[in-house]
Parts: sequence; structure tokens; C-alpha cells
Amino acid sequence: MPVVRRRAFIGTALAAGGAGLLGLRYWPEDGLWNPCFSHPIPESLLKHELVLEAWEGIEASQRWDCHVHLIGNGKSGSGIWLNPAMDSLWHPVQRIQKQFYLNAGCVEDGVSSDGAYVSRLVELQKEMPGTGRAMLLAFDYHHDSQRRRVQALSPFYTPNDYAARVAQGHPDQFQWIASIHPYRKDAVARLEDAVKRGARGVKWLPPAMGMDPASPRCDAFYAAMARLNVPLLSHGGKELAVHSGEYQALANPLRLRRPLDQGVRVVVAHCASLGQGRDMDRGPNGPMLDNFELFSRMMDEPRYQGRLFGEISAMVQYNRVGRALHDVITREDWHGRLVNGSDYPLPGIMPLISLRKLVGEGFLDGSKVAVISALRRYNPLMFDFVLKRHLRRGGRGLAASVFESRRVFG
Repeated sequence: MPVVRRRAFIGTALAAGGAGLLGLRYWPEDGLWNPCFSHPIPESLLKHELVLEAWEGIEASQRWDCHVHLIGNGKSGSGIWLNPAMDSLWHPVQRIQKQFYLNAGCVEDGVSSDGAYVSRLVELQKEMPGTGRAMLLAFDYHHDSQRRRVQALSPFYTPNDYAARVAQGHPDQFQWIASIHPYRKDAVARLEDAVKRGARGVKWLPPAMGMDPASPRCDAFYAAMARLNVPLLSHGGKELAVHSGEYQALANPLRLRRPLDQGVRVVVAHCASLGQGRDMDRGPNGPMLDNFELFSRMMDEPRYQGRLFGEISAMVQYNRVGRALHDVITREDWHGRLVNGSDYPLPGIMPLISLRKLVGEGFLDGSKVAVISALRRYNPLMFDFVLKRHLRRGGRGLAASVFESRRVFG
């Protein structure tokens, strides 16, 4: 989209509500659009002391980024499907979301966008030192309580088959995580097939997909996950990245007690760091509390040691900077149970992350902003990693083990 058209379009979309969706209560210091600078990263930047320092103490082969979306438009025959609302003038928020996502991945909405997205991601991953991997996420359709697919409520679909093929085609860069709705009649068979094809876990986004993790309908699937030793990466907390409407309650982290109690290893994406959920431990009419408080309660329960993990993707975003980020940095007793994900391509959506805010809130040394910001224009994956490695609170930072996520998924 030409720059002038983009600016006109975003003005319309933000007026219609996009600003609230993106947490855009300021004019972003890095601009609105990812400039997608060509590669390679300049040597002076790649070898800068701040970048080299970020890699100190990291066992690079263990660095698995466990939250990397695999998007496109499906025009290449990949099987990717996007809800038509993303192209509708009647749904300006979803339409601008699509433009931001594609721009963040440095692709145009053309016939080749599936392949272009993967090619760009391969370039970014090759620039990361060592033999780490990006874990590509499949994404299933919404299903209702009658086990029926509901495309109208599905934001998008990325097939397991496509994620597996891309990962197998680039084994030095990628692993993959399946997405299987537990209400599917063939859910267990799909899980067994995905594991045979190398899937390292299962990804859920309950507000978008419609599953209730606390429902008995999931029990057969949980039994299979425990039997196969497959971890569940499930979104926790309020969801803003896709249109999920009335289903936000499904992301209450307390709903994940059911898989945990059935022996499933559970990774809570974003550490449930946004929004509020009902305190179900105090009954169906329990008070509304911060989702992060509910997540923290579970993390502090001894019975979930070695089974419950928190994933820190998106926690540096403008609307998440605060208590949750403070706690994941300073709770050093949690660090062995935290894993890193980038939520790519979101680090390439320029308005979502404000280094200025991180400096102002005391999480980042202002002298580091110029270098970290420059990285973002070339490689959002490296930007996300280096930024998190330089976060500080009370003189403490995230342990190297947080970025060695292979221990949970490998």
C-alpha cells in the first residue's frame, strides 16, 4: 500500500476504534510502519557491544522462540484462510490489523505473500547466532459446543500440514507447533498424526477458537496429550490481537487447572498479563481480579512445579508494561519456569512497543535505545531478543535460562 494511501486509511481506522485496539495513546516514536530494511544487518550494528552482550551466557542451540505466527493470504495454495472481515470496509479495525500484520512481516497482499513471509522469516532467523529455532504456530478454526466449525467466528486458519511442511523444508531454522481444537471428533487422531510429523506442542487461543479449557469435553484430548508428553501453549489473559468478542472469559488462566490436574504440561502465553478474570477458585460468582494475579497464584502452588510455565511474549508491548513485567523480571524463583517467545510478527508492528515508555517506567537504560531501535528496522526477532535481555528492574534482569526454551518443548 503506498504511503499516502496508508496514512489516509489508518486515519479512518483509528477513528473507528483501532487506536484503542492497538493501545495507541501516543504517537509512536518509531513511526507507524515497519520500513523493512534490506539485509544483512550492518556489521557495526550486529557486532555492537550491546548486541554481543545480549548473547552472553546463552546456549544458542537451546534458544527456541516458541511463539512465531505463520501467516499469509492462502493464495499460493498453502491452505491459509483469512476471515473476509479483514478485507471489508465495514470492519475497519480488522482491516487495519491485517495491514499491520502483513507490513510487520514485510510482505504485500499478493499472490506470493505466503512464500514471501516465509522467505523473510528464514532471513531473520539465519541472522540469529547459533543453531536456535523459531517455532511456527498452526492455528485452528473456531468450533462451537456441538463440535461444528464456525468460520464466521474464526479470525484466520493456518493448517497443521502447512506448518509441518514449512518446518520440514527449513529444518535448520524452524520447529513447529500444531493447533487442534479439542472439540473436533478426530482431535486425538489429529494430535497423534501431528506428533508423528514432528509437532513440539499444541497451540490454543481460546477466545478466538472457542474452546473452554475447563470443559470435560477436553478430557480425552488431555489424556492423549499427557500420554504423548505434548505441551499445551495456551493464550492467557485478555486477547486484543484478533477479534474475539464475547469469548474473553475463556482466557482466564484458572481454566487451565483442568489440563494441569490431568498431567499436561501447560505454557501460559504472555503470562496472562492483560485484563481481568473471575476468581473461579472462590466459586462462579467470585470477584474479578487481574488475570496476572490469578496466573501468579497458580505459579506459586507447589503441585504445579515442573508442569506450569509462563511465556513472556508481548510483555514489552505498550499496554502491558507495568506490574506483570516487573514481577517476571524480579521473581527470580520463577525464571526456571519462564520461556521466551517473540509473538512474531508483532515486534514488527511499530506502534505496539515504545522504548520511550520502557525507559520512563525504569525498565530500560535510555543510553541503549538508539541501538535497540535500529535493530528493529532490520530484524524484529533480534530486536525482541536483545530488548528483553537488557530489561532491568532493581538491578535484576531475566536469566539466560528464560531464553533457552528448548528444555520445555524439546
